Amino acid sequence: MNAKSKQKFKRLDKIAISVKSHRILQIFLKENPDVAEILKEANDKEEALEAMRRWILPYFENHPHAWEYYTGKISGREAFDQLSWSDYGAIRLMDYIKHAGRIFEDLNLRGDLVGSHPIKYLWLAIKFGTGGANHHFFYDTLMLFRQIKGRYDRQMPDISKLQEWMDRHPSGLDENIQKIRKHNRDRIIKVIIEKMDAGELTSRRYQFEPEMTFEQKFLTVCSWWNDMNFHLKFAVRSPVMLNEMLDNSLSTKTMELLNEAREAGIPFFVNPYYLSLLNVSEPWFAVGSDLAIRDYVIYSKQLIKEFGQIVAWEKEDIIEPGKPNAAGWILPTIHNLHRRYPEVAIMIPDTVGRACGGLCVSCQRMYDFQSGHLNFNLDKLKPKETWPQKLKKLMDYFEEDTQLRDILITGGDALMSSNKSLQVILNAVYDMAKRKKESNAVLPDDKKIAEITRVRLGTRLPVFLPQRITKELIAILADFKEKASKVGVKQFVIQTHFETAMEVTPEVKNGIEMLLSAGWIITNQLVFTAAASRRGHTAKLRKVLNDIGVLTYYTFSVKGYKENSHNFATNERAVQEQLEEKEFGRIDERYNDVISGFSQNAVEIVANINKLRNEAGIPFLATDRNVLNLPGVGKSLTFRTIGLSRHGRRILEFDYDKTRRHSPIIHDMGKVVIIESKSINEYLDQLENIGEDKEDYQSIFGYSIGETEPLQHIYQYPEYDFDVTDEYTNLELGETFVDMAD
Repeated sequence: MNAKSKQKFKRLDKIAISVKSHRILQIFLKENPDVAEILKEANDKEEALEAMRRWILPYFENHPHAWEYYTGKISGREAFDQLSWSDYGAIRLMDYIKHAGRIFEDLNLRGDLVGSHPIKYLWLAIKFGTGGANHHFFYDTLMLFRQIKGRYDRQMPDISKLQEWMDRHPSGLDENIQKIRKHNRDRIIKVIIEKMDAGELTSRRYQFEPEMTFEQKFLTVCSWWNDMNFHLKFAVRSPVMLNEMLDNSLSTKTMELLNEAREAGIPFFVNPYYLSLLNVSEPWFAVGSDLAIRDYVIYSKQLIKEFGQIVAWEKEDIIEPGKPNAAGWILPTIHNLHRRYPEVAIMIPDTVGRACGGLCVSCQRMYDFQSGHLNFNLDKLKPKETWPQKLKKLMDYFEEDTQLRDILITGGDALMSSNKSLQVILNAVYDMAKRKKESNAVLPDDKKIAEITRVRLGTRLPVFLPQRITKELIAILADFKEKASKVGVKQFVIQTHFETAMEVTPEVKNGIEMLLSAGWIITNQLVFTAAASRRGHTAKLRKVLNDIGVLTYYTFSVKGYKENSHNFATNERAVQEQLEEKEFGRIDERYNDVISGFSQNAVEIVANINKLRNEAGIPFLATDRNVLNLPGVGKSLTFRTIGLSRHGRRILEFDYDKTRRHSPIIHDMGKVVIIESKSINEYLDQLENIGEDKEDYQSIFGYSIGETEPLQHIYQYPEYDFDVTDEYTNLELGETFVDMAD
C-alpha cells in the first residue's frame, strides 16, 4: 500500500460516526457489556484484536466441529450441514480477526482500495466515536454478536409459508394475466399501425395493401405477430418509442434515465412480443408482478454511469492471440470460444447468433456490447466469407482436444442464427463428433480421447421470442439428434433463461412442447436479481417450469461490479433461498436413476416430472444449484465472509467447486475475493421499496458461509466404456492468473 492510500485510511479512521450509527452502537453496548468493556480497555487496534480473539476462543472449546471447519480440517457439504446457527457467527468473527487489516482492490469503485478491519472500526467507534463506519456496518455487527450469543435465531419456514410466498407471484399462464397481455398486444399493434401509416415505421416485407381499413390492418398485424422476423424488424430501439408502446406510462425520471443510457451508447432493443409482458398499470390482484421483467428492460442509473468503464468480470474472457487465457487454455480464435473447464467449451458463431432477441440489463456480455463486438445491427451480423474457415478451425480444435466432450453453442443467442446457419453449425458438429469417434477406434487404450457426448444450445428466444420455434427448426433439431445419437452424443439440451413465471405464456408453453418433441430436454438458468430474489419467486418459477417440462439448472448470483448493483441480490440471500425455500424441492437420492432417465425421453418429460413430484410429495424438483460465476475459477458458492467494509459491504472469499473437474491451473490460482456491491441492509431496503416485508428476510444476516451443492445426476456426463487419456492438449500453464486478493 502506497503512502497516499495510507493517508486515506488514516483520515477515514478520524471521521466521526453518524447519529444513526451511534444509536445502533448504543444498542450494541447495552446487549454486549463484556465486549464493550474489553474494547474500551484496549489501548490500540492490536490490543483490541487480541482481546476479541481471547473472547471468542472459548466458544470453540464447546463446539469442536465448528473449530475443525474453521481451521479447514473438515470441509464440504456434509460438514457444512452440521454447523449450528451460532457456529456461523463464531467462524465469521474468527475470520474477521484472521484477515484484519487486509486491503483489497474494489472494482465496484473502479479499482479504488478498500480496507477491512471490523474490530478496529468497532473499537474506534466505542472508544472515540470515530472510524468512519456507517449504520449498515453497525447493524450487521449487532446481528453478528446476537447470533454468536444465541439472541438471534433462525426461524425456518414450513411448507405452508412457502406456499404463501409462492402464491404472491402469478404466472403468465393465469387467465387474468393472459387478458392483460392480450390488451397489451392490441395496444402495441395499434401504435405500430399508426407509425406505419405516418411513415415512421417502414418495411419492404411488412406492408399494408392500398385501401385497407383499420380493422383489416389490425388483423394483418395480428397475423404478423406470429412471425419472429416481424418482432425483430419492429423492435423498439428508442426510449420515446418504448414509452409510446407502453401507453406513455413511464415516469419522467425513467425517461431521463433511458435518454441518458442512449447518450452513453447503451444499445436498446425490445421486441413487441416481450414488451407486451409489461404492465402499463398495476393490476390490483398482481401488484409488482412484472418487476423481474421490468428490471431486465429498464436500465439502472448505475449501469448508465459505469457504461464505458465496465471491466470484464470473467478473466478468461480476456484473450490475446497465441496466449493462454486465465484458465490456461489456448484458443483457436479470439471471439468464438470461451473455455475454463477441461470438458466443455462455449462456442460463439460469427452469425446473427451474436445478437439476441433483446438486451438483458444484467447481461454477462455487457462488456462486449460496450466494445461494440456484440450489437443489434442484424444485417451486419450475417455470416461473412471468413466464417466457414473459422468454423472449420473450431471443429478441428474440438476434434483434436483430448478432454473436450461438451459443446455449448450460444452467443448472443444460438437460435438467433437462421435455420440455414444453425444447420451448417450442427452438421459441422456432427461430422466432427463422428471423426472423433472413428479416430478413437484405432487409438490404443491409454491414448483414447474424450468423445462428444453432450451438445447444448444456449438461447433466451423461447422466452424473448417463442415465435422463433417453428416446424422447420424442430425438424433440424430432430434430425441432428437422430444422427448424432449414432456417433455417441447422448445428451441434447436447450439451455434457456427464464427470469420469472410471468414469462411463461401460452406461446412459450407451445414452443417448449415443440422443442421437447424434437427430443431435446430444456434446462433453465435463472439470474438471481433483486426482483427475482423475493421470497417465493424462484420457488414459483421452478414449479411453473416443471409444469411445462423444463428442469432448472443454475440459479446464478448477479455477477459484475457497480454496473449491476441495482439488480444484485447478495450471496447471503442466495444461501438463504437455497436452505429455506429450495429445500422443499430437494430430491431424495433414491430417485437419482429416475431423474437421470429424463434426458433419454424428452417427449414424456412433463408426465415423468409430475409422477416424480407426486411420488416424492414435493412442489417442484430442485435440480438447480445456487452459484456465483467466479472470475477465472468457475461456478461456486463455497465461500466464507472474511471481512466487512466501513459501509457494511461484506467481503467474501470464494474457493472453487471441488465437486467437478477444473483446469490444472486451479491449484495455483488461490482463492478469489469478491466485495459485494451493496450491504445486506441496503438490499433489504431495496426489497422494502418494492413491497416486501423485511421481517420475512431477517435470517439473511446470519448466512456468512456457503458450500456448493453437488451436481444433480441428470447433469453428470455419461460414462465412457473406455478410459480417457490423462494428457491435455491446448493447455499452457504459466503466470496467467492474478489473485484478486493481492
